[in-house]
Amino acid sequence: MAKKKQLIDLKAQNIEFKLDKVLYKLESFNPNFMTLSLLRLEDGEKTYIRDFPFAHLPKEIKKIVKPN
Repeated sequence: MAKKKQLIDLKAQNIEFKLDKVLYKLESFNPNFMTLSLLRLEDGEKTYIRDFPFAHLPKEIKKIVKPN
């Protein structure tokens, strides 16, 4: 059985990116499932998103997170 990796907290790094005029802030990264938890900020409204796929991130952000 494979050893499970720990959840990586990204809040302290303040990583933000924009997709379709919506600002996203990374909260945490789960390397076991290659998913992220993030905060979506649109029109002053905050929405928490779980299980956002790592593959859907912009290339610049993937370089910062580095799943390996």
